[in-house]
Amino acid sequence: MTDSIDTSYHWHLMRRAIDRLDSGRDLTLEEIATEMNLSPAHFQRLFSRWAGISPKRFQQFLTLGHAKRLLAERHSLLDTADAAGLSGTGRLHDLFIRWEAMTPGEFARNAEGLTLRWARGDSPFGPVLAMATDRGLCGLAFIAEDGEEASFADLARRWPAARIIHDPEALAPHLGNIARQTRVHLHIMGGPFQIKVWEALLHIPEGHVTTYGDIARVIGHPKAHRAVGSAVGRNPISWLIPCHRALRSTGELGGYHWGLPVKRALLADEAARTGF
Repeated sequence: MTDSIDTSYHWHLMRRAIDRLDSGRDLTLEEIATEMNLSPAHFQRLFSRWAGISPKRFQQFLTLGHAKRLLAERHSLLDTADAAGLSGTGRLHDLFIRWEAMTPGEFARNAEGLTLRWARGDSPFGPVLAMATDRGLCGLAFIAEDGEEASFADLARRWPAARIIHDPEALAPHLGNIARQTRVHLHIMGGPFQIKVWEALLHIPEGHVTTYGDIARVIGHPKAHRAVGSAVGRNPISWLIPCHRALRSTGELGGYHWGLPVKRALLADEAARTGF
């Protein structure tokens, strides 16, 4: 009985908080906590436990949604920043770069004007198709299972209206860094939940595996294992963001965006090299 009362209380509290966060005002943690009659530290803990992200990041996401609607309706960048409660177009730019991996102008144009370069390469696990912007690698697909054409279409549709050109020379440094397993700069686009899942995947050590349920618990959404599976499947960067290390709770391999034979090979190679 106590749990249900607490759950109801927290839901009503969070609902009030969300209404305030969605008011269009750029509230500080202290201001919103005062309105909830809580200390800033207590409110931060409660909200972060409930939402999986901090109040500040939640407010940024709400502001982003409002700004996206305004830009889709052809409002100017200055009008959009003002209506979204931001201090200027610079804040609007930072918000989009953080959450959407593109500028607000690029979003308003469906990424028109953004140039993506692609090339085919080789890996120890078969041919790959790599795609990159000037900011970093934005796609890496194993193509043996689905073929080059389908893999290209899958990566390209994530960046609607972008200009995409075949440029092996531009991709050579990225492919070289991948082959040498040295640092690779990534430029990926995803929602907050997807980003949290992909970040969790990056923390799984080589030679180890986890389950969708375990990832859901780590990111603070213990019942969201199906949503985690969907986010894992939407990962645009094979191998480097190791979604092959995520299995079903039964221990079965589950699905793999680039084909189960590649997943088996990746896991077997890591197990052999690490002894796990």
